[in-house]
Amino acid sequence: MQFGLRHIRYFMAVADELHFRRAAERLGIAQPALSRAIRNLEDQLGVELFDRSNRRIAITQAGKTFLDGCRGVINAVEHTVENTRRVHQGQIGTLRIGYTDMAIAGLLPRRLKDFQEQQPGLVLQPHHDVTTTQLHKLEDGELDVGFVTGPISRIGYDQCLIQSERFVCVLYDHHPLAKRKSIRLEELAHEVFVHGTSKDWEHFHAYLIPLCRRSGFVPRVVQEAFNTAGILGLVACGMGVTILTESVRGSAGAGLVVLPLEDIAEQLQTVAIWKARSGDRATGLFIDFLREAGEE
Repeated sequence: MQFGLRHIRYFMAVADELHFRRAAERLGIAQPALSRAIRNLEDQLGVELFDRSNRRIAITQAGKTFLDGCRGVINAVEHTVENTRRVHQGQIGTLRIGYTDMAIAGLLPRRLKDFQEQQPGLVLQPHHDVTTTQLHKLEDGELDVGFVTGPISRIGYDQCLIQSERFVCVLYDHHPLAKRKSIRLEELAHEVFVHGTSKDWEHFHAYLIPLCRRSGFVPRVVQEAFNTAGILGLVACGMGVTILTESVRGSAGAGLVVLPLEDIAEQLQTVAIWKARSGDRATGLFIDFLREAGEE
C-alpha cells in the first residue's frame, strides 16, 4: 500500500468534520485535492470509508474501525517523535554514576533524589567503586560521571566540587582516648591503624599520609579493608584506630567513638568528574544541575 501519514491525517480531518470543505479549510488544502486523496485511500484499502449517498456524508462501519486504528498510529508516532526529541535533549536515557563511600554518606543521595525528580525520564544507575576504579571506568566509557576523592589532575576531564569534609578519628569505645571530646593527630603517633588498601585508597592516602607526617609520624597500618564498613568493623573489634571524614558519624555504630581532630584544618574534597566535551546530553543536564545545586 502506498498511503502514509498524510492520507491518515486527511482521513481523520474528514471523519472529525464530516464535511469535505470544512476539513479542507482545516488542513489548508483545496477541497478537490482532499477528495482525490480520500478516494485514493479508499481504493488502496478496498473499502468505502464514507457514505456519500446523502447530502451529508457519514462514516461507514469500516471507516470507524479504520479511524480507531489511525488514532492509535498518530498517537504512537507523536509519542515516538517526542521521545526522540527528549533523548536528543538528554531527558530520556541512562546515566551511569560511580560513587565512593564518602560521596554516598554525604550530599550525593540528596543530589540524586532532586535530579531524579527534575528528570524522571532518565534512569540513574549508581555503582560503588573506589576513586581509582572509577577513573579507569570513566576512561573506558563504562561510567558517565564519577563522584571521587579529589581534586583530580587529568587531561581531558572536567570536575566540580560536591562537598568538603573535616577529618575525624574513629576509636573503639574502650580505647584510652575514647572519653575525650577531641584529640590532636600527633597523639595517635604510636597507635596501630586500620585503613583501606594503599592501592584502592591511594587518593585518600594522598591526604592522610602528609597530614600524619606533618604531625611527626607515618601511620602503622596493621589491618586493611576494602570499604568504610569493613574499616569500621575492624576498629570496633579493637584492632586499631582510623582516620576518616565526618560523614562517618552516620554509619558509626555501637562500639565506636568518633572524635574531631582539633589540630587539622584541611578538608577532604569529593568532586564530580566526567570526560570533557563528551557531547552526551544527559551528562550535560546532570552536570548543570550539580553546578546549580552547588551555588545554593
